[in-house]
Amino acid sequence: MVLRPLMMMVGMALAGLSSLVCPREAFAQASPLTQMTLEELSELEVVSVSRNPQPYGQAPAAILVITQDDIRRSGATSIPEALRLADNLMVAKKNAHDWAISARGFNTDLANKLLVLIDGRTVYTPLFSGVFWDRQDYLLEDVDRIEVISGPGGTLWGANAVNGVINIVTKSAEHSQGLYVEGVGGPHVTGLGGARYGAAIGSRLFVRVYGKYADRGSERLPDGREAADSWRLGQGGFRVDTDTSRRDAFTLQGDLHTGRQRVGMAGDLARVEGGNLLGRWSRTFSPDSGLRLQAYYDRTYLSLPVPAQVLGGIPLAPAGTLRDDLDTSDIDVQHWFPVAERHRVTWGAGYRFTHDEVSNAPALGFDPPVLDHHLASAFVQDEMALSPTVAITVGTKIEHNGYTGLEVEPSARVRWNPTSTHMFWGAISRAVRAPARVDRDERLGTPGLAPFVENLLVGGADFVSETLVAYEAGTRAQLGPLVSLSLSAFYNQYANLRSTSLSPPDPVLQLPFPLFFENNLEGTTFGTEVSANYQALEWWRVHVGYTFLSEDIRVAPGRADFNNALNETADPAHQFFLRSSMTLPRNVELDASLRRIADLPFNQAGTPDVVPGYGELDARLAWQPGQAVALSIAGQNLLHEQHLEYVIASPNPRGEIRRRVHGSMTFRW
Repeated sequence: MVLRPLMMMVGMALAGLSSLVCPREAFAQASPLTQMTLEELSELEVVSVSRNPQPYGQAPAAILVITQDDIRRSGATSIPEALRLADNLMVAKKNAHDWAISARGFNTDLANKLLVLIDGRTVYTPLFSGVFWDRQDYLLEDVDRIEVISGPGGTLWGANAVNGVINIVTKSAEHSQGLYVEGVGGPHVTGLGGARYGAAIGSRLFVRVYGKYADRGSERLPDGREAADSWRLGQGGFRVDTDTSRRDAFTLQGDLHTGRQRVGMAGDLARVEGGNLLGRWSRTFSPDSGLRLQAYYDRTYLSLPVPAQVLGGIPLAPAGTLRDDLDTSDIDVQHWFPVAERHRVTWGAGYRFTHDEVSNAPALGFDPPVLDHHLASAFVQDEMALSPTVAITVGTKIEHNGYTGLEVEPSARVRWNPTSTHMFWGAISRAVRAPARVDRDERLGTPGLAPFVENLLVGGADFVSETLVAYEAGTRAQLGPLVSLSLSAFYNQYANLRSTSLSPPDPVLQLPFPLFFENNLEGTTFGTEVSANYQALEWWRVHVGYTFLSEDIRVAPGRADFNNALNETADPAHQFFLRSSMTLPRNVELDASLRRIADLPFNQAGTPDVVPGYGELDARLAWQPGQAVALSIAGQNLLHEQHLEYVIASPNPRGEIRRRVHGSMTFRW
């Protein structure tokens, strides 16, 4: 059994618990490994809620922060794995290289209501307004924190920040100096490693370069066979930070990646490539005012094999390859300043240009194949202190896009601090999900049925933005030095959600094709999110999380939907998380994470189906024998040999996620 070595090491660590009765002084000398106290966590600065730094404990939103220490102790080897630490997210692994990640529902195969940023660079694709998670990689050692907001953020971040915002913030080059090398290996991890070197040039210029490579094995089919979805990805990059004066700071950073993935039962190879370059300049006028200018260029390439389409033995379309070249240029400016004594105003403007060029496959394509898209935006926000303990924040964002024209996303938030360690907050917000190319331009081709039916599914020429009006309330409290608590509740009203309609039957075959996208769905969701930390002992911290979600998505009166309002949601009603982190003597760490996910309903050709609920356990045992070297062994999905987490709409067998155990070694100098 692959678990035997892990269980033996865990047993040895647990056997050593008897030594924990040693005097308190022993802990001070036991390990250089440190963990932030709960008070320090509450003071950790976040930027995603107001676009300006503010203490986590004072941010009036449902926000959870994944720290560098959380990531390290989880044993995660990729950003999607690290996001399992966020109680307010729904994270499911589809196959070896694809993930379904969302907040507050709508976690479908084309999840499109979550905005993701890496150091201020938006990483969603305009093909479907979602994220290719296999491309979002980084050397996790250089990730400073991940801020996860559940709830709308359109007022500050714009379209697609509907149900949440994930902001991945990496360390500055100044705080990632020296040599760092890591290597990971195991039965199902062919090879994973990375290296980084940071140096100072003078007293104000700091540079780092890094590289990372991962070769990951396939998941499994229900009968135990390989799922033919193994993949490889290599990535490298650099970052330069300098403060040319006491008032000015400048950052320049960039990344390149290339990878290959096996897709489909035939094991065809998909190819992904890309790169980005970002520059950011900021000037501080005073402790309460400043100016920031950011610009980036991003290029991605996708080559995706598309299998032949066959219906009842009749060939509809031959196999082919869909290729997509996307170039994105973005510039953004932000200015903040105080007005009188009780107002802090933040305003900004931005412009984004995308050039998307698609080479269509016979069975799947986009029309027009080449599209230039312009997005212009401006926002303003005023945080008003009504009293020493009460503040209200109002603002709006105005965007103009090439599909629907002008969109407005206002919000109002109130914060009340009855004590310095306790906060209540509430918010009302409007957010939109602008059309993507899938909604307007997709063509699911069937040339085998021409001339009567050339397509089975097409985008809707009149598809408009989906809208949300959200009502939220919550509290965050530091209940003494040992307990912290975060609680939020929400009620969401959605309109103009995506639906699939039938065309009028053609006069010859009387077939109602092509299907096309419209906005015939509406609905409501409500739920709660709870997160708590308990410092049980000086060396032992326990974290508990729970989410509840109720969804009522329906066809609007007088409208119709081919999928019976089932195609836009695939979400569990309940999620429960329990994590334990122990810092033991002699530089030993023992971490365990248990999650219980309820049944996940999904659409099966217009009828409901379900992925059975499951419970899983991850664990990690680490030892740092000296300042330079650390060793660890980690296991994922330890309770089952394999299990199903998600279903992709496909005639192929359902892939299941397997148990994995890997060891790692890191070296610092």
